[in-house]
Amino acid sequence: VLFSHDERPSDGLAEKLAYVVADRFDIETFAAVRSKQELEAALAESPFADVGEDKFVHVHFLECQPEPEAFDKLIADHAGRGAEKLAPGTRALHIDFVDGAAGSKLTSGFIARRLGCRGTARNIRSIRRIIEKMD
Repeated sequence: VLFSHDERPSDGLAEKLAYVVADRFDIETFAAVRSKQELEAALAESPFADVGEDKFVHVHFLECQPEPEAFDKLIADHAGRGAEKLAPGTRALHIDFVDGAAGSKLTSGFIARRLGCRGTARNIRSIRRIIEKMD
């Protein structure tokens, strides 16, 4: 969802959006609120954005910033499970799915259990389109 919000205290706004979805649609979720600058920073931070295929490289936006040990656990637990490449980020996990996300064992649930927070992923192509629309 793209929107403008005059007073944007991003911490409170994410909780407010999650509350509205739960209240109106009875769906327990979270909102990964990011400004245009934060999306641009996520692209710049990704070690895979300019080397992998845009449709296979994702930014998994997280609801919190995991401790470095949690990222280490995720990477260790994923070793040998697939060809995916992982890199920690700022409230994000950078992923190159290499062969595609469809058959990957690196699921949102697998990630959430190790990092201790939920996330939602978008591929590089989608993030670039979102940034363009925010202009």
